[in-house]
Amino acid sequence: MFGWGYAKANGPEVWPTLFPVAAGQKQSPIDIKKTGCNTDAALTKVRVSYSDIRISELSNSGYSWKAQVGSGTSSLRGGPLGDDEYVLEQFHSHWGKTNDTGSEHTVDGTRYAAELHLVHWNKSKFPSFAQAAAAEGGLAVLGIFLTVGAHHEEMAKVCNLLPFISHKGQAITMTDVVHPEAFLPKNGTYWTYGGSLTTPPCYESVTWIVFEQPIQVSEAQLQAFRSMKSFHPCESCPQDELAGELVENYRPPCPLCDREVRKFNDKGEEE
Repeated sequence: MFGWGYAKANGPEVWPTLFPVAAGQKQSPIDIKKTGCNTDAALTKVRVSYSDIRISELSNSGYSWKAQVGSGTSSLRGGPLGDDEYVLEQFHSHWGKTNDTGSEHTVDGTRYAAELHLVHWNKSKFPSFAQAAAAEGGLAVLGIFLTVGAHHEEMAKVCNLLPFISHKGQAITMTDVVHPEAFLPKNGTYWTYGGSLTTPPCYESVTWIVFEQPIQVSEAQLQAFRSMKSFHPCESCPQDELAGELVENYRPPCPLCDREVRKFNDKGEEE
């Protein structure tokens, strides 16, 4: 076995043997049970602002595509984050082979076609993303479910470049300014809980904010995700059930253990 991945031989079930934290009590994703989530009146709407965000590198990690933020200003506050300010580091996605699998979080057992993660780190308490990533309260991730529907203009900026990074290790610069706020659903209702990175090393450092309302992307855009490969051009195609296709790159739900999932209901009031 070489490294971790999503095939049976190196997938989520065996991650704890390589990364002991992955067997912890605060792992992500989870199955969000609507009846088990209490609406918390103390929670507020999440406040985000992004300005002149430029992606220094759009890359194929072999596990997903990843858009690395190179410049611009960003701020994530409010909700469960208290007075701390978080800034956007990168965003990426998880998806399935078909439209009925793909999201990492599930809602009452239902899985969406894909899930987008906007990864932010706590600038108020840490000097760098690397230090924040391994520390409790260091990261905040906005999770957005993707369903099949209308063409998404902002996602097109990513999808149009994916053919150029079809194999692991390939990367390209995005020249367009990106507007991450375009990925956020119109309704700000969300669930929140304390969890982990959903990929190794699975640090338990994440405040999760998962929006209830999904956004739409087109079938063609999802196909652009699925056309990527999980191996380097100089490597031979893996001889496993995924056959080198970059699909099914999601971790199944982990036990909730003694954690609480809280809900904020956006009723559309003016702030």
